[in-house]
Amino acid sequence: MSTVTTRAIVQGDKQRTRTRRPFIRERRIPLAPRAGAFIVMAIFGLYSLIPMWWLLVTATKNKEFLFTTNPMWFSHFDLWGNITDVFAQQNGIFAVWTGNTIIYCVGGAAISTLLSAMTGFALGKYEFRGRKLIANIILAAVLVPSVLFALPLYLMFSEIGLVNTYWAVLLPSLVSPFGVYLARIYASQAIPDELLEAARLDGSGEARIFFKIGLPIMMPALVTVFLYQFVAIWSNYLLPVLMLNNDHLQPLSVGLVNWRERLTEGIPYNITITGSLLAVIPLLIAFAILQRYWRSDLTAGGVK
Repeated sequence: MSTVTTRAIVQGDKQRTRTRRPFIRERRIPLAPRAGAFIVMAIFGLYSLIPMWWLLVTATKNKEFLFTTNPMWFSHFDLWGNITDVFAQQNGIFAVWTGNTIIYCVGGAAISTLLSAMTGFALGKYEFRGRKLIANIILAAVLVPSVLFALPLYLMFSEIGLVNTYWAVLLPSLVSPFGVYLARIYASQAIPDELLEAARLDGSGEARIFFKIGLPIMMPALVTVFLYQFVAIWSNYLLPVLMLNNDHLQPLSVGLVNWRERLTEGIPYNITITGSLLAVIPLLIAFAILQRYWRSDLTAGGVK
């Protein structure tokens, strides 16, 4: 065998030795812990889904068979009739409540998200005196339950004549300490300083930097802020019931409770249940539409 051939064989062995990956033995989780975890998740899943299943099944039943049939299975299907009765009750007041709720939730959550994005971007990417103090105050506000602000807000709004108006519910919904805190954390971590400096060197103003660079990068966090505020306003009961005395200004949360308390006045129980089912549908639609933004990585390729 020639010297050239021997050298080639030796080099080939060295190359295979370098490229050979070490054998890693896969560690399998024992069957018992996996089965236990699956059982726990199944229990929590059933715990979350059973109320929704009961609501769906009950909303399909006529009032005559509501308490005489199996509460967890369909019988005497009359969903469309119940929906018609819901919108016909009190001259269509349910549609008015739905419109009010959309105004409160969509308007309040959208403006609150924008204000949270602006404040969080400023606290996360700018250096100024009092920055840490403001951030600490916002963090402390997150820990304070919003219920504590209901009575002071009522007293303050009653002095300036805003009680029993749309503004009495909209204005408190525009401020979200949690949204500001989340936007600040996300902006400080996800937006590179080099990207902002490059935009300033290109002649962009601060407003253009925020709307063209900061806002798109912060979109996954802002979707979370929007949904959090949307659900909080949608399910809020104490503030509207304190502020609003007019039935035509109330949201669904207050209106459905009023129906539940007026069973003795001729409002059937199945109408309240069907209205509750209809009130949940917009929340499901909002989550289905906006959840895809959580998977987006808009910062990819921002800095080379």
